[in-house]
Amino acid sequence: MKIIVRDCPPRTAWALEQAGVHPLLARLYAARGVSGKEDLDDALARLLPPGGLHGAAQAARVLADAMEQSQRLMIVADYDCDGATACAVAVRGLQLLGAQHVDYLVPDRVVDGYGLTAQIARRVAERGADVLITVDNGIASCEGVEQARALGLKVVVTDHHLPGPRLPEADAIVNPNQPGCDFPSKCIAGVGVMFYVLMALRSELRARGRFDQGTQPRLEPLLPLVALGTVADVVKLDGNNRRLVAQGLKRIRAGQMQPGIRALFEAAGRRPDAATTFDFGFALGPRINAAGRLADMTLGIECLLTEDGSRAGELARQLDAINRERRELEGGMRDQAQALAESLFDEREEPPPAISVFDPDFHEGVVGIVASRLKDRLHRPTFVFAPSAAPGKAHELKGSGRSIPGFHLRDALDLVAKRHPGVLLKFGGHAMAAGCTVAEEHMGTFEQAFAQVAQEWLDAATLTRRLETDGPLAPQYRRPDLVDTLAREVWGQGFAPPTFSEEVQVLSQRLVGEGGRHLSLKLLHQGQPVDAIWFGRTEPLPSSALLAFRLDVNEWRGERRVQFLVEGADLTNS
Repeated sequence: MKIIVRDCPPRTAWALEQAGVHPLLARLYAARGVSGKEDLDDALARLLPPGGLHGAAQAARVLADAMEQSQRLMIVADYDCDGATACAVAVRGLQLLGAQHVDYLVPDRVVDGYGLTAQIARRVAERGADVLITVDNGIASCEGVEQARALGLKVVVTDHHLPGPRLPEADAIVNPNQPGCDFPSKCIAGVGVMFYVLMALRSELRARGRFDQGTQPRLEPLLPLVALGTVADVVKLDGNNRRLVAQGLKRIRAGQMQPGIRALFEAAGRRPDAATTFDFGFALGPRINAAGRLADMTLGIECLLTEDGSRAGELARQLDAINRERRELEGGMRDQAQALAESLFDEREEPPPAISVFDPDFHEGVVGIVASRLKDRLHRPTFVFAPSAAPGKAHELKGSGRSIPGFHLRDALDLVAKRHPGVLLKFGGHAMAAGCTVAEEHMGTFEQAFAQVAQEWLDAATLTRRLETDGPLAPQYRRPDLVDTLAREVWGQGFAPPTFSEEVQVLSQRLVGEGGRHLSLKLLHQGQPVDAIWFGRTEPLPSSALLAFRLDVNEWRGERRVQFLVEGADLTNS
């Protein structure tokens, strides 16, 4: 691993400090591209206007017409946290704006696959809907949209994924990544797109005289859901996404949230009044996602929709139990996948340029998480395969892949498909994450073909893990109150949480936790002792090392002390 210190423009940091920003935060913001204090203004008035999102006005007209005619609206959701929160925002928002008949349908990951299929379109029609609205899917569902319209349905597609070579022939498409859309925030999540459609619909209804500026329904109560889905989907936190997340966090900390979100905080043992983006990404999001992976995402959506606090609590506890099952399943799969991956190379060698592993006992609902863990450990593009659980698909393998910077996973699959026609039955995704289906008999061919592409595309520099940090931490900033201040800021994908790095002395070290999976350290930092822990590390460190670490607060018997969470070590000169 190579530890790199982010470039921090000193003039920008100084200007932010002069504008009243804390010196440490000024340095962190400047290193992340913040150029002035106005970039830190998270007021709702600073959100990009919905008028700039191509298709939003047309979608608003279709929906307003349907509402005027008391037509039945049906949301077709996706089965991850972004899809679940987008569905909840759609149902709640449309009802807030006066829609009388709103229902939803969520596909089954195993039976239905991904997106709006022709089969799903028929189910929507059978349930008596007049208008079909996709959330977090649909941009590649040409056949599904065609079937829906042939059955007499109006179709509104809201999505954020990259489109294919042709767009579906829907009545309206809202997607910042479709051709001809100049909306500046290309990385808005599916839940954010739906929130923007609601803003456009409110504007349309206002223009039709349904209400005025003073009497119009408020959409701000939906922002906790928008914030949760945005962080959980790991989209880049550009300025607009950070504002959406900041507004959602403010409401949650003030006690203004849906009963389901409150119940999820309780089930996760987290405090809403001190809510952080970490809670969204590592506590609430995984509990919602677990339903889509191992059970039925309807559980997650119902939790986010119910107004009954006790019902929300019951559903959140169910989601927590499913998530515990997911963790257990993932742990066993991760150990087995790691053993399979490490059998591909000698422990004294570097891993091969790409990793593909399969075991007949793997569960397809967890392959993506396991691929991510394996990729993090080995720093290689990684695919993990499991047998398909879909009826009649016993000889197909479902694979989920995760990549490293500099290797476009979806493009790699495209090249494999061109070189070996018929090996990939289906594939899709983007640069850092993708999925595919192969016949079991072709697994060996896929493995070799994928490794060949990686061999051609990746060089030694790309295969070396690089960890960007914010450099040394001055001792005066090693305080619990400052750690709390940092935690309250909006960090995430593309706006990385603060990670510091410097040479420290290792005073003592020992393995802790069940099975001795973690390394507990006593370090000498800037002449003062500090506790540290490195989760998942079992190898000992030399007496002095260049470490990258995040800050945390350890509370013991009422005393709060700063500890370091070690992220990595650069041992090239040790």
